[in-house]
Amino acid sequence: MKIINFGSLNLDHVYRVERFVSPGETVPCLEYTRFCGGKGLNQSIALARAGATVFHYGKIGRDGAVLVRALREATVDTRHISEVDGPTGHAVIQVTDDGENSIIIEGGANQKMDSGDTATVFGLLSDGDWLLVQNEINGVADIFDAAHQSRCRLAFNPAPMTAAIAELPLARVDLLIVNETEGQILTGETQTETILARLRSHCPRGCIVITLGGDGAVCLDGDEIVRQPPFVVEAVDTTGAGDTFVGYFLAAFSGGTSVREALKLGCRAASLCVTRPGAADSIPMLSEVEAAPHHPRHQAPVGPGP
Repeated sequence: MKIINFGSLNLDHVYRVERFVSPGETVPCLEYTRFCGGKGLNQSIALARAGATVFHYGKIGRDGAVLVRALREATVDTRHISEVDGPTGHAVIQVTDDGENSIIIEGGANQKMDSGDTATVFGLLSDGDWLLVQNEINGVADIFDAAHQSRCRLAFNPAPMTAAIAELPLARVDLLIVNETEGQILTGETQTETILARLRSHCPRGCIVITLGGDGAVCLDGDEIVRQPPFVVEAVDTTGAGDTFVGYFLAAFSGGTSVREALKLGCRAASLCVTRPGAADSIPMLSEVEAAPHHPRHQAPVGPGP
């Protein structure tokens, strides 16, 4: 069984600031760094570091070779990454000293997918394989249409959230992972249990997971609600925490681990991620996650990240 991640590849430009810039305001940058990122790349690296066999299908511009090297170093299969004219996707990220982030994304090469790419991806999938998709590439609706004809299993992380997500046939999804804000936007509800119930009406057969930032994560598996409290850490940068959770949870879940244990593993991995700067660079190895404290207490973020 393999996982193909049909996902984005970004260069992250990270600016450390005292506080997020307001409209009409100019603020000094305390520190600038550049990292490999994109939800697709982050989740592929998290999957690989969690022990999964993962292939990445994506596109870069001429400035994106560093992203391919980062994936290869993480043991991700990169043979299906191609170069196109134009810039690589990139993100502009503000990070404050308390670890919060604010992000602007430019799609670049990630928006160059076409029907031929979708056909190629589904030609690579065998029965029982998993296809992971986010919302940082174009053609997501076409991917859902093709998934209807396939015997693969579909995992969907609808981030960043857009109005088009509500039009997708979520009934085809086998694993849906959202953060709390995305769940609220998608359903119009504010309470976790109600969000889960509304998502179940759209995604009747899938396992549904909501990451809750400082409150951990919760999963609706069939008719059972499983909760996972967070782990105590001192957050440095929450960038990439949600992607770390997605990769670790999917790696465990697709391998037959129980939902309860997969939630715990994902939350532990995300809690380590937020103690380090950057996105892909902050994703821990499985050995580090297994050595981390096993008893959750209070307030490690596992929520949104690029």
